[in-house]
Amino acid sequence: MIFIRKSQRALLILERQRLRAEIDRTRNSIDSARNHFEQEIDPTLIDCYIYELNAAQLRYQFLLRRFKNLEL
Repeated sequence: MIFIRKSQRALLILERQRLRAEIDRTRNSIDSARNHFEQEIDPTLIDCYIYELNAAQLRYQFLLRRFKNLEL
């Protein structure tokens, strides 16, 4: 078993909390982009929301990987 100092543990807890908050914000961005995409009729804005949705999904995947790595 790996032992870590209390100060390191506190930093890990803070980092996890920060990542959780960022994951929640990113999930909200995904939902928002999806809602805008579904409501839009202008082709240019549809493309815009597709790019926005893809970017938010990639960010979400990145944040999840980072969060999982902290758990190890």
